[in-house]
Amino acid sequence: MREIFSGVWPYMIAVLFFIAFLTRLYRNKNVEKTIYRLPPGRRGWPLIGDSFNWYNAVASSHPPRFVEEQVKRFGKIFSCSLFGKWAVVSADPNFNRFIMQNEGKLFQSSYPKSFRDLVGKNGVITVQGEQQRKLHAIASNMMRLDKLKFNFLKDIQMVMLQTLSNLHNNQVIFLQDVCRKARNIYVAINLMVNQLLGVTSDSEVNEMAQLFSDFVDGCLSVPINIQGFTYHTAMKAREKIIRKINKTTEEHRQEGALPVGSGVLGRLVEEESLPDDAVADFIINLLFAGNETTAKTMLFSVYFLTHCPRAMNQLRDEQESLRSKCNGEELTWQDYKAMSFTQCVIDETLRLGGIAIWLLREAKEDVTYQDFVIPKGCSVVPFLSAIHLDENVYEGALTFNPWRWMNPQNEEKRNWRNSPFYAPFGGGARFCPGAELARLQIALFLHMFVTKYRWTQLKEDQMSFFPSARLVNGFQIRLSRR
Repeated sequence: MREIFSGVWPYMIAVLFFIAFLTRLYRNKNVEKTIYRLPPGRRGWPLIGDSFNWYNAVASSHPPRFVEEQVKRFGKIFSCSLFGKWAVVSADPNFNRFIMQNEGKLFQSSYPKSFRDLVGKNGVITVQGEQQRKLHAIASNMMRLDKLKFNFLKDIQMVMLQTLSNLHNNQVIFLQDVCRKARNIYVAINLMVNQLLGVTSDSEVNEMAQLFSDFVDGCLSVPINIQGFTYHTAMKAREKIIRKINKTTEEHRQEGALPVGSGVLGRLVEEESLPDDAVADFIINLLFAGNETTAKTMLFSVYFLTHCPRAMNQLRDEQESLRSKCNGEELTWQDYKAMSFTQCVIDETLRLGGIAIWLLREAKEDVTYQDFVIPKGCSVVPFLSAIHLDENVYEGALTFNPWRWMNPQNEEKRNWRNSPFYAPFGGGARFCPGAELARLQIALFLHMFVTKYRWTQLKEDQMSFFPSARLVNGFQIRLSRR
């Protein structure tokens, strides 16, 4: 049924733009009564502005294409009309950092209706102000480095081993599905407090994986809640996920299995006294963020390594040496920290195929920056991928080159917590609290995958970043056990 609407998708987008334009018309008129020194730019087509050009770029394997074209004409900070609203877009690393560092002060997060509806109004991704700081602190505390060392390292290896042990010699798989499944097993069993979601069997795992696949695909869809539309399918998936979370929460409450401080659910319900709808939204936010970053980065890393045999061989040598040293035992934290080239592969994968290719913010008040004045209510878009793929910042920017991160000249850029040139996990008050956990999972996945298997790609593939990051053909490969 969903395929029926694929041919009319551009028309649906046009309708959405028109509705958005009408709802903001009065506000835009008021804004235009005051003369603002907006960055240079163009209005594009009537009503829809540059929205189609934007969509075509972000749905491709090179999302910054539209931004790069405008930068050549107007500079690294420019204005354009997107989705019925005037927007300031930035490919300037310093301005991007300025925006992220002023989250909650001069700027606030802004998301399309479909995204807000699906991730929920009470989640750490969408809430504002003090509640955002509170939930972000809870998430950050859950994933501190000391907890990764002692609470997660062993469990991640167990789950990865369980997932990969189901793969057989000479088997043909779509790695995209395998990575998604591995991520959901991990979240369900380890992050959500001893099988919080009750997901144990393969059938349940596959069901959850499909639900989250439908959920993610709807986050940037046209918000039409009619059967056959992606948004409708995603909302139904959200309902099923929430029912599962609420059921498990109630069961734990009735069993008295939530002493104060007992992990995620215990803290949310007992210490923070969050209502059930807020608990469900918080967990959905964690699941969404993990699915979109970790699973897709696992996938992209193998995709890039497949097309760079030299990097593959060096990474495999590094991991084989660790495997020999461990003699079949589990990897330790020291082993993880010794994966120097693996970390370079992860950094390069995040630079080329990072999931957070742009951020969407809104000015809370009139903001002056350099010679520009950005009016209150104006959309502001820090386009992170435009910097990650800028030839003036990274030589051979479009080439997978993990050795670039061994160059001392790139050491400052590599600081992904503070660098204006490399921000795969965002920054400021909304810096991804699971960044270290994601990197740990990716490294352990690569260790197990490259030491257990060789593979041959069976079908050409390419990246796409809309409606979610993915490989268009699922990355079909034939495995052979080593």
